[in-house]
Amino acid sequence: MNSLELTVKKQYDDLAPVYDQRWSRYISDTLLFFREWLNISPSATVLDVACGTGELERLLLEQYPSLYIVGVDISEQMLVQARQKLTGYTNVSFENTTASSLPFSDESFDVVISANSFHYFSDPEKVLTEMRRVLKPGGTIAILDWCKDFWLCRVCDWVLKILDPAHQQCYTEAELHAFLKTSGFHVCRSQRVRFGLLWGLMAVSCRASEPNN
Repeated sequence: MNSLELTVKKQYDDLAPVYDQRWSRYISDTLLFFREWLNISPSATVLDVACGTGELERLLLEQYPSLYIVGVDISEQMLVQARQKLTGYTNVSFENTTASSLPFSDESFDVVISANSFHYFSDPEKVLTEMRRVLKPGGTIAILDWCKDFWLCRVCDWVLKILDPAHQQCYTEAELHAFLKTSGFHVCRSQRVRFGLLWGLMAVSCRASEPNN
């Protein structure tokens, strides 16, 4: 675990008991949108990278009770909240690990998702490489994150780089697409969306490119 990952871990271990309450409107708005945007098959095996308190898992299982989901997060205390929230579901589990070193076999998941976390990754290309490794052939990766194409998001990015040692970097839609292409994906669907005045996000869905594409 590098120094940035340790900083993120400490910050979210401290925030975990109040995270859902502090960010309730933002979490509800963005994750309800993402759930509908994903359009996941009820029979899919899903990996949620940087799953936090498991709120996306709760929303997905509310819609698809038999969906098999594994959530991973760098913060054990966030996972404490997630496990408490999903008590009673035998088809969801959580692992404490970094996004850049996923403890799963190759080609394990039909869908790999990550919501509101990409701006924390110190080595996004390494994270995407790991996501591709654990993705089954023909599987889908979907990312929801802050989008620097919105000018208020650019301001937030600049401020957080000064004030928040855990914050790494926001990206434009084109920059995220470039990361995905470099990591061997082709973008299937992409959308920018605003929630209220401040929050501008992008949702991107992609599949692994065929060799030589």
